[in-house]
Amino acid sequence: MAGAPDVSGPGPAAGEQLQQQHVSCQVFPKRLAQGNLQQGFLSSFFTSNQKCQLRLLRTLETNPYVKLLLDAMKHSGCAVNKDRHFSCEDCNGNVSGGFDASTSQIVLCQNNIRNQAHMNRVVTHELIHAFDHCRAHVDWFTNLRHLACSEVRAANLSGDCSLVNEIFRFHFGLKQHHQTCVRDRATLSILAVRNISKEVAKNAVDDVFESCFNDYEPFGRIPHNKTYARYAHRDFQNRDRYYSNI
Repeated sequence: MAGAPDVSGPGPAAGEQLQQQHVSCQVFPKRLAQGNLQQGFLSSFFTSNQKCQLRLLRTLETNPYVKLLLDAMKHSGCAVNKDRHFSCEDCNGNVSGGFDASTSQIVLCQNNIRNQAHMNRVVTHELIHAFDHCRAHVDWFTNLRHLACSEVRAANLSGDCSLVNEIFRFHFGLKQHHQTCVRDRATLSILAVRNISKEVAKNAVDDVFESCFNDYEPFGRIPHNKTYARYAHRDFQNRDRYYSNI
């Protein structure tokens, strides 16, 4: 399964050793067998699944980051269907979600997504990977640079490195702090889905950082908060209308 962790819930091997939670994005951890639930947890499963579905619906309908990405996916010929392209499931470890490139499906880890804000971030992060998968020939499984590039973009554009999130992590006051956060989060996400050394992951991020950090599509800018995301969505809609009239 291919996808990429949101540095908000990790995946297999090296990822499980990380203390921070990730949202998976590349070679997502193996999905648990569907329908193979322990009876003792059946009732709680339905509760967590219902919560996940409701949070997902709210995210899709109200979050400006996600609304822009959904429009961009549709514009690129990859329209997203809620029932087809999202799946709420229990996941191993602390991973929060992932993009399964083999099925073009975003997995939302209902047992690890804590609240609505977390859901917003996971869906945004994974939709950036889905957008990259749609618009480019991304080799998720064997090309580490491809993975690193999408992880840099997801960390940069998903709001994961917002000032509020970084303050909650007790990270602030550094020069070029946003760039540092993006590098760190991208590296952690790679480690969550690849059994490689931290040095190899960091080198991959460094190799692609300049070009991928400056690739703002489909936002056109770094959306540091929801207000920026709303402006970016408005600009994207206006750009779409302009090109449709040429």
